[in-house]
Amino acid sequence: MTERDDFSVMSFNIQVGIGSHRARHMLLHGWKYVMPHGQSLRNLERIAEILREADIAGLNEVDAGSFRSQYVNQAGFLAERAQFPYWAQQRTRDFGELAQHSNSVLSRWPIAHSEPHALPSFMKGRGMLETRLEINGRSLTVVITHLGLSRHARFSQIRDLAQRLRHRRSLILMGDLNCTARSPEIRLLLAESGLRAPPWNPPTFPSWSPRFSFDHIFCSPDLEFTEIESIGAPLSDHLALKARLRWSAKSGVNAEHPSH
Repeated sequence: MTERDDFSVMSFNIQVGIGSHRARHMLLHGWKYVMPHGQSLRNLERIAEILREADIAGLNEVDAGSFRSQYVNQAGFLAERAQFPYWAQQRTRDFGELAQHSNSVLSRWPIAHSEPHALPSFMKGRGMLETRLEINGRSLTVVITHLGLSRHARFSQIRDLAQRLRHRRSLILMGDLNCTARSPEIRLLLAESGLRAPPWNPPTFPSWSPRFSFDHIFCSPDLEFTEIESIGAPLSDHLALKARLRWSAKSGVNAEHPSH
């Protein structure tokens, strides 16, 4: 990678390669969550084409290699097809050969450290994947998460997230948070963590008629957004969310450990 001050990131809930792009698919394709299907690898190939536009990609609903994904680790498959030399993964729900839910990160820069964390949840399986990347002599912490479906669960998870991430530098948080930008959960997250929201929040769900900004990218104050957009290709029930960021001219980033 050439040295520069800006970079692109993408958050994408890939729906384990199911490829829902119509409302009726949510019902008709439900069996694909548990059974292999012939179109999944082709869907992943198309998703890889979208991911190539990013320097760092955070993925939700990725299967880590089970019966339903034809024993393909989808994060590794996408990293190879989209030409990301580095990737890391957190298995959040491991059902053995049946299904292996995960959060994943793909990077064009080395991953110096990767650590999974569990988040509070009524049903075990919500977590955050924390990675530290080395970008041209600078450290950047990238956190990928996927929050729960109930508001009660999300508040517990957001309080935990905010405590872990409070006032840290050179940090990006992204993922499917299952709530909109104006929700009380997001207001609490930003107030308690000190993270910065983009100037606007493109809707990403449902992909065929996006109305809700469920997918988010937030950053620490020493970073700033220069672009934010959803990618208009319905390859999942969510659209990909893409942002371009740069280090602020006033950031005074510590090149060794700016995230602490």
